[in-house]
Amino acid sequence: MRLEHEPGQPVATVVLDRPATRNAQTPATWRALEAVGDRLLGDPAVRVVVLRAEGPSFSAGLDRAMFGSGTQTEPGLARIAALDDRALDAAIDGFQQAFRWWRDERLVSVAAVQGHAVGAGFQLALACDLRVVADDVAFSMKETSLGLVPDLGGTGPLVALVGYARALEVCATGRWVGAQEAVAWGLASIAVPLDELADATDDLVAAVLAAPAAAVRATKSVLRQAGTQPYDDQRAAERAAQAPLLRALAKER
Repeated sequence: MRLEHEPGQPVATVVLDRPATRNAQTPATWRALEAVGDRLLGDPAVRVVVLRAEGPSFSAGLDRAMFGSGTQTEPGLARIAALDDRALDAAIDGFQQAFRWWRDERLVSVAAVQGHAVGAGFQLALACDLRVVADDVAFSMKETSLGLVPDLGGTGPLVALVGYARALEVCATGRWVGAQEAVAWGLASIAVPLDELADATDDLVAAVLAAPAAAVRATKSVLRQAGTQPYDDQRAAERAAQAPLLRALAKER
């Protein structure tokens, strides 16, 4: 994984760069992603983070080596599962941090997804606020098929985007969701030919950057609360967010 960002610029790009493994993920990937999040959230210049991947697939999910003994530096699932309850909970919580920061109100995150996005790859795409997909995209949540649950923060965004019944069907069956279905369900903003994916993502980023940063951040915060609190509380949140922006706008006129 690598970070592409020029100091002072509003857009940063995080690149999954293990195409030989179809960008399969390990705990080392997640530690690196968490560190990038800490860095970008601490930079007030950053407004948009783009997540993309090299090669034919966005991410094939968890590296197969993790299902065995693991890698030279990472323990396999058996050793992780052998931890006591508290340590196992802490380990999974640590893994989840790589998927958590993308939804922070200080930035807007955009995933540009092509090819396979499986399991952890699907959840990483779901961690972002917005998704632009190539017409060859294939999402799948394979965890349940393996006797597990999606545990990297993907269940909340999935249900919020497609509803409980569709989320259950996708997770319980592990079936593939293609580009047109993803757009129809609201999983993706737009589907384009693969050779247009970068340009379509750039267009979306430019549109986000066209609005004042404070307004976008406040709007994101208000929208994120909308599905979890009563209507009158949401109206109050809108008022609280609007007041400082309205006063700032009046001073400019």
